Amino acid sequence: MKLSTREDIEAPIEHVWSRVTNFDGFERQALRRGAEVVRNDTMGAPGLGSEWDITYTFRGRPREIDARVATFDAPTTLRLEAQSGGLDGTVQVELVSLSPRRTRMQLSLEMAPRNLSGRLLVQSLKFARGNMEKRFKGRVYDYAQTVEASYRKAG
Repeated sequence: MKLSTREDIEAPIEHVWSRVTNFDGFERQALRRGAEVVRNDTMGAPGLGSEWDITYTFRGRPREIDARVATFDAPTTLRLEAQSGGLDGTVQVELVSLSPRRTRMQLSLEMAPRNLSGRLLVQSLKFARGNMEKRFKGRVYDYAQTVEASYRKAG
């Protein structure tokens, strides 16, 4: 199952890249939402090989995700790969500079089942695909607005 969307952001590509790779900020956001996040690398700075173990509750059951940065090509491409139970997941962010102060962000999320329980989960998510796409696009839009606001505030 794949979800994707794109947003044009009124900020230079370097600023958008710095926000997209602000892993510490994403970790804090997950912690505020009740997830447990453990970083497994010692790099300190964002980069290829950054890894996390994430534990959270979904549909009343605890879930674990092992995530890592698979592609880190500044300032254009970031790809995260994750494994959780019966699912493999990929999040890819691609940035394109449209002008010195405008950037297009293409974000995609792909989930592939590895076993029967994963297939059942993906199938149940497909039934709610319309609602999921709407929520996904709304969250990406909100994130793009946050990035724009941080650029206006900084400059």
